[in-house]
Amino acid sequence: MAKLVYSMITSLDGYAKTEEGGLGTGADDPEVHTFIGDVFRPFGTYLYGRRTYETMVWWETAHTEPDVPPHILQYARDWQAAEKVVYSTTLGSVSSARTRIERTFDPDAVRRLKAEADTDLTIDGPDLAAQAVVAGLVDEYHLFTTTTVVGGGTRFFPDGVRLDLDLVEQRTFGSGLIYARYRTR
Repeated sequence: MAKLVYSMITSLDGYAKTEEGGLGTGADDPEVHTFIGDVFRPFGTYLYGRRTYETMVWWETAHTEPDVPPHILQYARDWQAAEKVVYSTTLGSVSSARTRIERTFDPDAVRRLKAEADTDLTIDGPDLAAQAVVAGLVDEYHLFTTTTVVGGGTRFFPDGVRLDLDLVEQRTFGSGLIYARYRTR
């Protein structure tokens, strides 16, 4: 059975999304971006909410930008090769290959995806991921924590959920960003 991994860049005070955007510095560092690409290269399916998909769809054409650094080109290739499922009631169509729209998040359908998948899946976007967390579907949490306190927004972990996790891996980057991977007990 494949794992479902929830991963996002977060502020130091635990927010995955702010009202005005921007969670601080560190994620745009080539060393960090290369690491993120290496971590997620083996993943075969990305589950997105509409807003996250609209941000990530840039990777569909990133390889056409002039003077693309190798780490960006590699991430674009990996993203293009993966299956994408976008959960949205408002999105009319998708503009990337290997992508389909689901109108509602169905925990049982995600359980089937996990059971049938040959490679791990990732869920991105705090609103969508909250549904998977509450349903007990998330096997691992990958947090990329910046050095910025933003004071509000949407938290990485939904309110009202208690989780007991084991720290499996951690790394600190020169930019100050901290990576921590936790496994659900």
